Amino acid sequence: MGRFHFSDCLVSVFFSLIIFPSIGFAEPNLNYRPADTSSPRSTLKDFIDASNQISKHVRDTKFVNRDSEALRPIILRILDCLDQSDLPAFAREMRAAEVAICLKEIMDRVELPPFDEIPGIEEVDSAGDKLTSWRIPGTRITIARMEEGPQKHEYLFSKGTVDRAVRYYQDMKAYPYRTSGPETSPGFYRWYFSSPGHSAVVPIIERLPKGFRDQVFGMAVWKWPALFLSIIVASLVMLLIYRIHFRLTQRWKGKNIVCYCLTIIFPILAVFAPFIVTYVVKDQLIVRGWPLYIVDFASLLIALLASIFVVFAASNRVAETIIASPKINPQGLNAQLIRIISRLMSMVIAVAVFLVGGQYLGIKLTTLLASAGIGGFAVALAAQDTLKTLFGTIMLMADKPFRVGERIQFNQYDGNVEDIGLRSTRVRLLTGNLVTIPNDELARCDIENITRRPYIRRSADIKIPLDTHRTKVEQCIEIIRNTLKDHEGMNPDLPARVYFDEFNDDSFNIKVIYWYTPPEFWDFLAFSQKVNLQIFQAFEEQGIQFSQPLRVVHTDTESQGP
Repeated sequence: MGRFHFSDCLVSVFFSLIIFPSIGFAEPNLNYRPADTSSPRSTLKDFIDASNQISKHVRDTKFVNRDSEALRPIILRILDCLDQSDLPAFAREMRAAEVAICLKEIMDRVELPPFDEIPGIEEVDSAGDKLTSWRIPGTRITIARMEEGPQKHEYLFSKGTVDRAVRYYQDMKAYPYRTSGPETSPGFYRWYFSSPGHSAVVPIIERLPKGFRDQVFGMAVWKWPALFLSIIVASLVMLLIYRIHFRLTQRWKGKNIVCYCLTIIFPILAVFAPFIVTYVVKDQLIVRGWPLYIVDFASLLIALLASIFVVFAASNRVAETIIASPKINPQGLNAQLIRIISRLMSMVIAVAVFLVGGQYLGIKLTTLLASAGIGGFAVALAAQDTLKTLFGTIMLMADKPFRVGERIQFNQYDGNVEDIGLRSTRVRLLTGNLVTIPNDELARCDIENITRRPYIRRSADIKIPLDTHRTKVEQCIEIIRNTLKDHEGMNPDLPARVYFDEFNDDSFNIKVIYWYTPPEFWDFLAFSQKVNLQIFQAFEEQGIQFSQPLRVVHTDTESQGP
């Protein structure tokens, strides 16, 4: 039965997002025999025998090759004897191995009863379900019957025993090894923490001064520099990868969609760096104990964050690929809506990755959900304005009252839309000034879209003096109607309207209304000028005057006193 070695850290969610390579899969071994855990006696005997075999192998070879076809089945047989259900998934095998060695070191220091005095399969069968556990006399090591899970009804070292094994060993390591009973493994724990992972390193280690082979903070001295060097190199590699990624992204975004999409390779490569560190530290330096747990946890956490970064980067590229379609204006509201939907989806996926990754790191789902809930509530309170603006943006994109390049009027502003962002919209006023207004405020405004009008309507009043004869007034109306008859840019459904509509105090008023299409403002002004000059010329030829405003001039010839 094949098992994960290093690649246990690749949880299912990561497979759905990034295809991680398998680093160090253990090769299936057809000769693998699982441990006999049918009774406390068989569990203890298999555990001790397998541990002694590992100890002998380490002493003979002076290094640990965990992937060897001869060694791997023995390691798995030892781990079969432990209840690992409470160990975090990311470090389950590593911690179980340390627990197993600590238990072996403890049992090598205490008197064990003869195997025939330990409950065997006969006693288990005769006791029925009553034999739920058995403890090694004079110790805190318990072998308990599993009542649930894949190893149901097997006898394993209990959860409590596994949990306290390392601390228990620290209390017992000062005691001497026993001289009777089953074979012992002197120095097993020391070799576990100080042996290298490759035979080529053994001669180098043996030439080091004894002080370099001593343990400091649970690890051989010579491993500390190598550990720090591995971390520094991996950190520099990640920084370099991200630096290249950001530079190439800025260069290609909006210019070459294929090259822009290919830049996703760099954040994917960055995800591998933490796993390579773990591989070197775990399988080459053979770091063990809390230094390995810290490195492994930190590596997986960094890889988790890097994977979330990949999710956001990938969603951006998917959005930009869709927007690159010639049917979509890259600066329009549809493009912005696509970007928002893409970001929201990436947030949902990122939260899922975070929750599953957190579980894999040993954090309970309820704790993660509670943290996410409290964190989300705190963020919502702190980002009320941002959320309000975001909803305003969504409202604008749903209603689509304008697009980039269109002229709009709102409040006291009149100008052309230059950019529609997630937070705000920029409008270039007709005066040349640039106005930036938050989208939530703009969504509450009455917006007049001038660009989308089907035509430009002109309403003008032409005034002629009160002393003008009626026939001249009729002639004025006829001149204006003829000028506007079948005029340039006329909509057949909207012919020009010319009427004598008012008697003013100082003039007769002729109302002129016409519609110009298409609604091009500068063409409209040119046409209006042409109409004005034609009317002016016709009036001059017919001797018709335009009315002037009534003016009253007061004069006083008397000198003013001081």
